[in-house]
Amino acid sequence: MFAAVNTQPWRFQQHIEVWVLVVAVTASYIYAIRVIGPRVVTSGRVMTRKQLVAVVFGVLFLWLASDWPIHDISEEYLYSVHMFQHMVYSYFVPPLILIATPSWLFDLIFASRRSRTVMQFMTKPVVAGLLFNCVVMITHIPALVNQSVSNGPLHYALHVLVVTTSLLMWFPICGPDRSRHLGYGAKMIYLFLMSVVPTVPAAWLTFAEGAVYKHYDIAVRVWGLSVTTDQQLAGAIMKTGGSIFLWSIMIFIFFKRFIGKFFAEASYAPQAEPVLTFDEVENVFKSTAAPQEPRQ
Repeated sequence: MFAAVNTQPWRFQQHIEVWVLVVAVTASYIYAIRVIGPRVVTSGRVMTRKQLVAVVFGVLFLWLASDWPIHDISEEYLYSVHMFQHMVYSYFVPPLILIATPSWLFDLIFASRRSRTVMQFMTKPVVAGLLFNCVVMITHIPALVNQSVSNGPLHYALHVLVVTTSLLMWFPICGPDRSRHLGYGAKMIYLFLMSVVPTVPAAWLTFAEGAVYKHYDIAVRVWGLSVTTDQQLAGAIMKTGGSIFLWSIMIFIFFKRFIGKFFAEASYAPQAEPVLTFDEVENVFKSTAAPQEPRQ
């Protein structure tokens, strides 16, 4: 998989390890829902339709980003596709997996006090955000990138690191433990800060002169993209694509939390007048004393 560059970039390459991973994740989730869930959940549903949709798309994105052709083009020919792959690992797969995880399953996995304490610390917004952005910066170091694409264990370790820190980063937004969620306003500020740091490596890629990553400076050019154009496209995907995604969530949160409440409080729609019933009129007359005649 990490051999010399082939002149046929679109040749099919099988990745059995990816298929095993996807099957293992799917089988584990089905086992948890079908076997463990009914024993743990005494009342209510084991999973919701929203969680079912989330796990389907989460596993689908994981498979597409890890298998042919995205994986092979990203590791051998185009850094822009490599960037797209990391965007899927950072912004699409983690929140879907978190949404798909029922709270009872999360409580079961982190049942011990020690694991729950560690999880609570690692998912603090400051800690999770710092770890996520440190990994973003580290995974763009040229020497590390050039080494990882030719070193299998290092390559997969970096992918695991990206997904893990992304899960921690998304936990305060959509994690299964709702007590750890940020408030609406805090979520918007948090997501805004997560969109700021990637600007640094994105700008560096966009305005760099010459090949930043020597591994991708090869004669075979997929889609006719030069190495400079490939780098600029990677920077655009990182900054524009990531920012649009995060800002779309921020706008959704804003409209969901504030706009609906504003229109409800500022509504000028005419209020319906109360209807007076016969029984209410009769009760009023009964409770009122009869007028006395004036003395002569």
